Amino acid sequence: MPIFVIHEHHASRLHWDLRLEMDGVLKSWAVPKEPPSDPSVKRLAVEVDDHPLSYADFEGVIPEGSYGAGRVKIYDRGEYGLLERTPSKIILALSGRKLSGKYCLIRLKGGKNWLFFKKKE
Repeated sequence: MPIFVIHEHHASRLHWDLRLEMDGVLKSWAVPKEPPSDPSVKRLAVEVDDHPLSYADFEGVIPEGSYGAGRVKIYDRGEYGLLERTPSKIILALSGRKLSGKYCLIRLKGGKNWLFFKKKE
């Protein structure tokens, strides 16, 4: 099964990076607030550049002056099942330590902004 990882990223502003193993890379979204575990909570997720698969294990400090400078630690990780994928919607079944269950990413009007939320079971 493919993996997912969520990095807690203490850069210029605290955010979480959702990363999904897809197409040989980690597809990535920056989530400005803590990832949702409650189905009533929806979070903005901004699509960012893909990362290499090796980045899934990264924890440490990105040095000052570098893109994304700051401390990075793994918030959650696990495997996921891909239930649906279109250009504007991704439905996943996450199996992590903190996040588990069905989650959705829905693209907002064709741009890089998505909604990230847990589906009601």
